[in-house]
Amino acid sequence: PDLGTGDVTTYAAAPEEGRTEPDSQDKDTPAVRASLARPAEQSPKAAASYNYRKMVAYANKYWKHPNDDYRTYGNDCTNFISQAMYAGGWKPVGGSLLDRRNNKKWFYGPQPWTSYTWAGAENWYFFAQVHSKRTKPLRNIWGLGTADVLQADWGPRPNNNIDHTMIVTALTRTERYLTYHTGNTHNRKLSNLLAKRPDAWYYAHRT
Repeated sequence: PDLGTGDVTTYAAAPEEGRTEPDSQDKDTPAVRASLARPAEQSPKAAASYNYRKMVAYANKYWKHPNDDYRTYGNDCTNFISQAMYAGGWKPVGGSLLDRRNNKKWFYGPQPWTSYTWAGAENWYFFAQVHSKRTKPLRNIWGLGTADVLQADWGPRPNNNIDHTMIVTALTRTERYLTYHTGNTHNRKLSNLLAKRPDAWYYAHRT
């Protein structure tokens, strides 16, 4: 398949995520450091009630030109991933203005009725993995499968606040391909990202 040219993406500076409300808890799963070691074989997806094909199809459709049904942000990566998760069957939790800063809630609504967990990378982590248990941690980022999510806390001095969120949209036996917003990138090779950002902390989610 045509896997695009996302693997040549470079940054003058690390992409930054938008406004967040960091959780007061420590993360349950420690970050993993970059490793260029490849897996011996593909990792199967865990069975769940979500439609992973729809998640990937959404990301492939809207990676370059955002969906007009949603607002876009200057730092749009987590907003984009939430849209893909919603397309694949994630159900909103909460919805009132009072719920916006609650990391146990996740929803999109008219301004300002959108939760921080929808568009903030750090907040999304706590909703997805800690509170809702909709994702499970992967100890090895090469275990990522299609529709899984990879998050990063950029170096050279990670500060324990997640900056960026990406989705796996393709894989081969020895490579994973990441798609994301800010900057809009399609099927960037995981090996390329790790080579250019070896100082980051990575958080891999099985969706």
